[in-house]
Amino acid sequence: AVFLENVKHLAKHDHGRTFVIIREQLERCGYHIKFAMMNSADYGNVPQNRDRIYIVGFRDRNALDAFESPSKKTLEKSISDLLETDVPDKYYYKKGWLYDRIKKAGMKQGLIYQWRRVYLRENKSGVCFTLTAHMGMGGHNVPLVRDAKGMRRLTPRECARLQGFPEGFKLPSTLSESSIYKQIVDSVTISVVERI
Repeated sequence: AVFLENVKHLAKHDHGRTFVIIREQLERCGYHIKFAMMNSADYGNVPQNRDRIYIVGFRDRNALDAFESPSKKTLEKSISDLLETDVPDKYYYKKGWLYDRIKKAGMKQGLIYQWRRVYLRENKSGVCFTLTAHMGMGGHNVPLVRDAKGMRRLTPRECARLQGFPEGFKLPSTLSESSIYKQIVDSVTISVVERI
């Protein structure tokens, strides 16, 4: 069997030619494949808007015919379910140009926002924006929340929860925090992959 995951734009890259090449190469290797676009919020019960393409292939045609992609699942978790309660001060914005701009734009408690170069965007659907590799640096496209202490970015543990990692998953203490963020957000959404 073969199991692949990539960003949803893979299917349209180079007018679809890249995806055709991938399919042809898998078929040349003897695989029969199925693929589907899945959003983590719809298939992994995590409140993150993360569209990905999943490709599953089997050398045995009967195995492919027996394989069924999971169906959509009602989202039961909310952003507030995944937020930590005792967050260290280092995650909060307290001064600087970004602090001034997000304070002026106004953030409501319990909602998730994203700084988009010149404006603050609120996610009205109740799910987090797609996590990005810039999570540890702050700034553009990074999800932001407001809690009782103030305005802040998400912690690595919160990002792990949004990626479907089990609560007992140990974040490595030997890596820098920016490396931990990158590894978490570059990972697959665990709960989606488990269902597939």
